[in-house]
Order: sequence, then C-alpha cells, then structure tokens
Amino acid sequence: MANEKKTFVGVAGQTMARELLIAYVNTGTVAAPVWAILGTRVEDSSMEYDWSTNTKRDIIGAVRNSMRKPTVTQSFEPCELDSGESALEHIYNLAIVQQNAQALANQDLLVVHGEAGWAERYSASMIEATGLGGEGGGDLGMPINVTYGGTRTLGTVTVSDGAVTFVPDAA
Repeated sequence: MANEKKTFVGVAGQTMARELLIAYVNTGTVAAPVWAILGTRVEDSSMEYDWSTNTKRDIIGAVRNSMRKPTVTQSFEPCELDSGESALEHIYNLAIVQQNAQALANQDLLVVHGEAGWAERYSASMIEATGLGGEGGGDLGMPINVTYGGTRTLGTVTVSDGAVTFVPDAA
C-alpha cells in the first residue's frame, strides 16, 4: 500500500471536511487496542511534516537538494479536560499524575485518513503534555504535542458502534 496511489473520497469540486482526519490514542493494550479520539474539543490541529531538507552548491556550481523521511508532529491546543474523554484521562494519568516519561514516549497512535480511505498506525509515538491550567473563570486545559514514531503500519479502519478496528494491509 505504501506505493499505491490514493483517490480522494467525496464529490468532485467539493472540498473535504476537516473531520475526515482523526487521530486516536490506544488506551488499551497492543494486543487488544481501545482507540480513543484525540482532540475532540480542539478547534484547529494539523499534522506537520518536517522533511529535514538540505540544499548545497557543489564545486562546479550545481545546486544539490536532499531530504529525509519526515518527522510528523501535531499539536492539540487548547485541549480542554472533559470527564468523558478517555484519551485525555489516559494522557493526564501518565503525564500529570505519574509523570511517566517512558510511557509517554511509547504511545500507540492511529491516524485515520477518511479523505482517502486509509489509516496509519504508529507503534511508539510521543505525547507531551505541555501545561495544565487556563484562564480564571474558564476551562481547565492540558495542551499536548504529539510526535508520531516507531513502526508505521498502513491499513484500513472500520468503526462500528463507536468501536474502532484497525486492519493492517497484507505484507
């Protein structure tokens, strides 16, 4: 699937809804994942791709360009706490209560690309809680930054009665 071209799902001439790109964190186990949506109260969040580009001019004056596979990051802010948000409870317990840096640097994340009908699972991603608080009289927030990492597995996702199932592509 890595070399397979994708076609956008939708109506020609109509833009894609932002709601088609969803990130999930596994609040269960690797063997029995339970996928919880990240950022349900976040108003604006984008995956950022850092390609580590390099441009050089060689001794004969030719410009040579190079780039590496991207480091993919995403920020979720404001990320307001809600007792019904299992993803945020999971991160809150690891980051604020336990301050478990090792567990936070080894999170199982799933990105669903509904705009083109595929998904990617990252086995060892980092979730960083960057604060806890907010304005007086406002909501309690815990902004987070994500760096997708580990093994990247491509596949598809089905959602049934709120349960998300990731199916990896055949090798």
